Amino acid sequence: MAALLAPGIATAEGNAEAGKSKAYTCTGCHGITGYRNVYPHYHVPKISGQNYQYLVTALNEYRTGARKHPTMVAQAESLSEQDILDIAAYLANTPAP
Repeated sequence: MAALLAPGIATAEGNAEAGKSKAYTCTGCHGITGYRNVYPHYHVPKISGQNYQYLVTALNEYRTGARKHPTMVAQAESLSEQDILDIAAYLANTPAP
């Protein structure tokens, strides 16, 4: 019972089917083998098959600005909590490359 009342604990999981269309933008960078952005130059990690809770946490931290990456902050700012749960469910259930 205490776990249900504790703030910040996610008790619901997203809908992977709904997340499939919402994750379309993510695959533009994260779905390309060997992709590197132009400036600043860095490796873009694959996120298919990543841990569900990790994805939820990371997207929420980008949305709040706790994680600093201009492109990811801009992407995550437009996401609702449900969008994040759905995207994480879809990506976590997609086979890793």
